[in-house]
Amino acid sequence: MSEDEDYVYDEDSGEWLPASELAAKRQAACAVEVRDAVGNLLADGDQVTLIKDLDVKGAGQTLKQGTLIKSIRLTGDPQEIDCKYPGIKGLVLRAEFVRKR
Repeated sequence: MSEDEDYVYDEDSGEWLPASELAAKRQAACAVEVRDAVGNLLADGDQVTLIKDLDVKGAGQTLKQGTLIKSIRLTGDPQEIDCKYPGIKGLVLRAEFVRKR
């Protein structure tokens, strides 16, 4: 450790920690785990497959079981993922209806 590094008091642990270490600790605590229907951990950029037919409100379309959704994005909500699909703008799916590919 360097002498010129700032130390910050962590109220949770009651210890003085380097500012960079405390920032990393708080970032990890804010991370949201999103899991698919079978419990696989999802991340930005993953490909998922639908496990059942879904009616898309406002689009007048039904996405069939087995449809591949490429490059998902996490929204910060542990139950929702943001997706792109041709012909449907702003598609948000519940994680319980997809399986990681």
